[in-house]
Amino acid sequence: MNRKLLALYSLKFNPFLPDVPVSALFVPAATESFCWRMQNQVGEGGFAMVIGDPGTGKSAALRILSDRLGALRDVSLGVLTRPHASVADFYRELGDLFEVALSPHNRWTGAKALRDKWQAHIEASLYRPVLIVDEAQEMNTAVLCELRLLSSVNLDSRSILSVILAGDSRLTERLHHADLLPVASRIRTRLRTQSASPGQLHEYLAHLLDQAGNPRLITEEVQTALCEHAAGNLRLLMNMANDLLNAAVRREADQIDEKLFFDVFDMEAAAKAARRRKP
Repeated sequence: MNRKLLALYSLKFNPFLPDVPVSALFVPAATESFCWRMQNQVGEGGFAMVIGDPGTGKSAALRILSDRLGALRDVSLGVLTRPHASVADFYRELGDLFEVALSPHNRWTGAKALRDKWQAHIEASLYRPVLIVDEAQEMNTAVLCELRLLSSVNLDSRSILSVILAGDSRLTERLHHADLLPVASRIRTRLRTQSASPGQLHEYLAHLLDQAGNPRLITEEVQTALCEHAAGNLRLLMNMANDLLNAAVRREADQIDEKLFFDVFDMEAAAKAARRRKP
């Protein structure tokens, strides 16, 4: 955190950066409902899916869900970081996440070791282990199929793993492929993040400013203008607000007001126009 920014505006954190504390994130009703369902489903296992276009709050929803699940006693939670990996690397990462020594070149032994570990966990607690896969649209078909086979036992009658697949609209298209229909049919719980209305964006922005410790950092008029120009996209809203905050710090302005708004974005518009005129 920039100390000058803290001193000028009495902020606990920069409310416009991706690393906002999870406790400060705004939780829409749809995300709250999804998290509640997953907190119950984690005792039963099975697949869930989070779908959303870039900038619509999918990553924030995953952070909130991960925080809620991680707070449950005895939950074993893993987050897959390389969804595009080969089957061998997929097993290596699973082994690392769930502390199981695997030989990636012996798939049968690896699958057995993971299942034994997960079933031992189930017998000792009320919950299934949980695996979150972000950017799941990047997963190889073979890896998705392997994950389906790994997650159940007893002729597919018992789930031993909770899997949350998250991605953009390409994930839905992938799951329509004939080889992945068995995965699609197992998805029990869904969350779709969507473009927000200016009113919803305003609610989100006001919440973040309040949580950061300075609800008056941006004038009401500028908050309204930002939300109307963000095209329903949370990420774009945060980027625009952060540009204004950086400009305010440079000028040591008391507040982000309309003059600063027009100065910053008129300059950006002029710079873009100049670049377009270049041969």
